[in-house]
Amino acid sequence: MEVLITISLLLTIFFVFKAKKYSNRLPPGSMGLPVIGQTPDFLKALKADKVEVWFHERISKYGPIWKVGLFGNPTIVLHGPSANKFIYSCGENMLTNTQPPSTSRILGKKSILELSCHDHKQIRAALVSFLKLDVLKQYVVKLDEEIQHHLQMKWHGRTEVKVQPMIKNLTFNIICSLLIGIERGSKREKLLPLFQDMNGGKLAIPINLPFTQFNRGITARKKLVPMFMDLIREKREALEDQKHQSNRSKDLMTSLISIRDDDSSTMMTDEDIIDNIVAVMVGGYDTTSVLVSFLIRLLATNKSIYSNIVQEQQEISEGKSLEEALTWEDLTKMKYTWRVASEMLRMYPPVPMNFRRAVQDIEYEGYIIPKGWQCLSHRWKHALPDSSTSKYTTSHKKHLAKLYLTIWNLSGRAIDRKIASFIEKLVGATIPHQRQHSNHIRRARMHSYNT
Repeated sequence: MEVLITISLLLTIFFVFKAKKYSNRLPPGSMGLPVIGQTPDFLKALKADKVEVWFHERISKYGPIWKVGLFGNPTIVLHGPSANKFIYSCGENMLTNTQPPSTSRILGKKSILELSCHDHKQIRAALVSFLKLDVLKQYVVKLDEEIQHHLQMKWHGRTEVKVQPMIKNLTFNIICSLLIGIERGSKREKLLPLFQDMNGGKLAIPINLPFTQFNRGITARKKLVPMFMDLIREKREALEDQKHQSNRSKDLMTSLISIRDDDSSTMMTDEDIIDNIVAVMVGGYDTTSVLVSFLIRLLATNKSIYSNIVQEQQEISEGKSLEEALTWEDLTKMKYTWRVASEMLRMYPPVPMNFRRAVQDIEYEGYIIPKGWQCLSHRWKHALPDSSTSKYTTSHKKHLAKLYLTIWNLSGRAIDRKIASFIEKLVGATIPHQRQHSNHIRRARMHSYNT
């Protein structure tokens, strides 16, 4: 532990002396305390769902480009459309996917957010293959059943619901089913507290002392790895037993195990699989729960949108029996519901920031981003003028397509966003469809958006 603290202090001193070389060309800002920087204030704002306020206070003071100390590293923060375009157009010889130390330790060094060049492309292709249309279609019925069970157990009979905790619970259950194939039961119950501790440590001050949030996250990950190793072994054995069967529904872990190189050898090691499962679980958990919570708040506060969605769901349900599950064909008919879900993605970007690291000195807008410094892009909310979802035109959607291409291009988190939007649409379709839960939506009271 003393070694880790010593290394952190030495790195801080190194960066401070290196910064003096560019003292006249660094952007304005305050680095804060050594090692700690302004991380406590940032995490406090994140926990209170006031991270936008935290950013805009500094943007008002310093402008769209400023420096700050975060997670043990000197950081340059860039804000606005042109800044995001610059970051995502930079080659890997300028900016790499290196994450903050706490995130890197929690997700693992082989996760897609840590890789670059050929390794990044290889893992991204493996993950994207799971999100192909024919694969997603297989999960509609299964996820519909998971959502129905959640509503019956957690919502039915209640006069008031605390939406955010409920949706986090639902999101975790869906992730377990979709990504690692763990169904309801003791395994999920054992996994949940470990996952929560691990998720809580991904953005923490990277000091691994007992009783710190970072320490709890690292400890939880160490306990999860053997569980995942056992799962991988079980799934490999099951694949051997079922190798002559076809059209089997696969979770993400099984899909990654099944991928082969040209010579039919296993493409991903167990470490590769575990790190990327953890990365997608952590990323998908936050993005999905936040998006769905905002969607339900919208249904609770906007009678017009709520009525339009209910009408669309009723029209679809007229051709189905009471117990019949949703199908992919049903989802394709939900034009208005999808426009509302897309508007939520626009108004509340599920991943409002992203980290990179400079591998060489970079000049941008007259300032220098020194080699080795973190680069934090802040994705802006309300990037387009506010609009009524009932007037969500085709030209507006084309504009959004270009916007998302700029924001998400080459980002591993686009995978998390795709999972989030898929689940968001399913939940948005299922909850209004259940008449016994309609009054709950109207009375839904939003609590903390702590993620």
